[in-house]
Amino acid sequence: MDLAYVCEWERRPKSNHCPSIPLVCAWSCRNLIAFTTDLRNEEEKDLTHMVHIIDTEHPWDVYSVNSGHAEVITCLEWDQSGSRLLSADADGHIKCWSMTDHLANSWENTVGSTVEGDPVVALSWLHNGVKLALHVEKSGASNFGEKFSRVKFSPSLTLFGGKPMEGWIAVTISGLVTVSLLKPNGQFYKVCVSVVNEKCKIDTEILPSLFMRCTTDPARKDKYPAITHLKFLARDMSEQVLLCASNQNSSIVECWSLRKEGLPVNNIFQQISPVVGDKQPMILKWRILSATNDLDRVSAVALPKLPISLTNTDLKVANDTKFFPGLGLALAFHDGSVHIVHRLSLQMMAVFYGSSSQRPVDEQTIKRQRTAGPLVHFKAMQLSWTSLALAGIDSHGKLSMLRISPSMGHVLDMNTSLRHLLFLLEYCMVTGYDWWDILLHVQPNMVQNLVEKLHEEYMRQSAALQQVLSTRIVAMKASLCKLSSSTIARVCDYHAKLFLIAISCTLKSLLRPHFLNTPDKSPGDRLTEICSKITDIDIDKVMINLKTEEFVLEMTTLQSLQQLIQWVGDFVLYLLASLPNQGSPVRPGHSFLRDGASLGMFRELMVVIRIWGLLKPSCLPVYTATSDTQDSMSLLFRLLTKLWLCCREENHITEPDDTLIDECCLLPSQLLIPNIDWLPINDGIISKLQNKQLVRLQFGKAPGLVGHTVSSQFDAFVRAPGQPKIDHLRRLHLGAYPTEECKSCTRCGCVTMLKSPNKVTAVKQWEQRWIKNCLCGGLWRRMPLSYS
Repeated sequence: MDLAYVCEWERRPKSNHCPSIPLVCAWSCRNLIAFTTDLRNEEEKDLTHMVHIIDTEHPWDVYSVNSGHAEVITCLEWDQSGSRLLSADADGHIKCWSMTDHLANSWENTVGSTVEGDPVVALSWLHNGVKLALHVEKSGASNFGEKFSRVKFSPSLTLFGGKPMEGWIAVTISGLVTVSLLKPNGQFYKVCVSVVNEKCKIDTEILPSLFMRCTTDPARKDKYPAITHLKFLARDMSEQVLLCASNQNSSIVECWSLRKEGLPVNNIFQQISPVVGDKQPMILKWRILSATNDLDRVSAVALPKLPISLTNTDLKVANDTKFFPGLGLALAFHDGSVHIVHRLSLQMMAVFYGSSSQRPVDEQTIKRQRTAGPLVHFKAMQLSWTSLALAGIDSHGKLSMLRISPSMGHVLDMNTSLRHLLFLLEYCMVTGYDWWDILLHVQPNMVQNLVEKLHEEYMRQSAALQQVLSTRIVAMKASLCKLSSSTIARVCDYHAKLFLIAISCTLKSLLRPHFLNTPDKSPGDRLTEICSKITDIDIDKVMINLKTEEFVLEMTTLQSLQQLIQWVGDFVLYLLASLPNQGSPVRPGHSFLRDGASLGMFRELMVVIRIWGLLKPSCLPVYTATSDTQDSMSLLFRLLTKLWLCCREENHITEPDDTLIDECCLLPSQLLIPNIDWLPINDGIISKLQNKQLVRLQFGKAPGLVGHTVSSQFDAFVRAPGQPKIDHLRRLHLGAYPTEECKSCTRCGCVTMLKSPNKVTAVKQWEQRWIKNCLCGGLWRRMPLSYS
């Protein structure tokens, strides 16, 4: 384990700081972290209970809100989608927070529930029934269906048709269990049990209790007076429990499992009624799996979220030298150290010593330090969803981000570590979870290997699954390539490909069959089929084979699409003009020159645009040509088709002939080659962590790009300061100093206006695609009005 970065508050008066108040934090599957701090108002002498939400890529961009809780916040819990947050306090109040306008740095309290005066000690969202388990032992399998399987798991509550109901369940200190259900319109039910005409039926199951082993040991019976931590070992399993009992100076941790066991039957009863087959009576019984010796006092516990499917050899796996992320849990101690231990055997796997903790080399020093005064230690702690990162909030409210090695502290060869990272990337690709925490461990020399392996595994999947994951894998490759200077130009290509796929889907969806009794294939499918069969280089001859009546749209709709159409035309011209320089892989667009599928998409769109141009000439892309009589679209289509024919079959790619290269060399003398607006440099933290040196940050202050190892590679693709900015999704120029409020992607840096300036349905349909997420799947965050 090592520190990746720390983010702390600017220095505050000691009178405002409340280090004794318990803190809580939660980590979502979208890599958002929520945590609490408490501030004392010096004048009114009361406490303000704050909730802070950050994105791990931009930890300084913190959204802090006065929670409105009158008592200390005891629980924070994200929902399965990572877009809503529950907070509960010591007065029985529960609040549900959700994003405002789908912005990761803007939140509001929408609904809530109350159990007046009864402190909430446990809180959880109702389960939606979706659970995807990882089979570690099958990580080498070729099929994703073998590596990750849907576990048969029923939703907590269902509506008509089996649709899961949304809501939460809370347990108070008095043992009261309450359930609140959200209505589709945002209101909620509070579920209470009552008897109506003696027809109410409640099914309950009495489960056995357990006593910690340390309380039954005469030598330690009174040593640990209180249970300080009680948690289920996994989010969706109630059969395994972690218990921690503590006194003022030390703790002991025990792991218990609830199992079905056969009830032994006396021989006398066996003779009277022999037990046959499965008829043997069974009972549920708690069995201790493991226990620690006396430890330093535990201050926080973090449990893994990965639903790993382990076989009956659980404890055998625990003793294996090849550990896997997700098999370990984290224990933080009052001396400032953090230990990763196996979640079943509690064996030590890795250790981290904080700045205030002492390495165990001098016992006298440790004893002196313990008596010197309170140490800075984690009071709340959470593991990421892949268990490759750990966030800790210390007693001063400082956030520390720790890397946890994929080998869990053991020395493994590079191939095994890469296989772990690849396996988890595939898991994120299938589940839709954010993979930021995996990128923490990717070094520049790993990037090429990971991208190739990821592509190989993707190509082994069924055609249907490939289609589902097509954009996600492109976004994943882009985020990986950003970490190496040798692959940085490909980042531009991958984001351009995401934009191309989106435009192709949107424009094809606007096509409508001319007659109702049409065949199974949609106009978009027929367009793809005809363009792939007819390899003619004349755009008009390809167009003749299409039913042009299916392409008829309203004039206002066609005009509103002009900005997207212009991007298609500009990009095709840029690609063809760059063909003579194809030997330079550091130039953006290089990978498109060998990508038959993408070139085929451009070819289809050129045909569609040609047809629309007959209806509305002003919607056509505008080119600056040296000759008034030149048909620019026909010229570009002819050259594009020749290039496409060279690489349309992935296994039989041929080099472009000299004639094609010569014609492309002439393009700059025939048409003005446009400047392509590539994405801006992402101002996130991940690329600053490559050298594994600690980065110190402050909440509310964005760091500069000093020390950015990759930024210089982007210089050729970025607009200089003072040049016009662009809305990357709408392809609209915003001016050098935009006056419209904008939002940017937390992952790729894509910028777009917060409010839509359009009223045309087709454009609204385009904008609706990105209302929740960016092209790459990242979340949006509000930008300052005059962003640079």
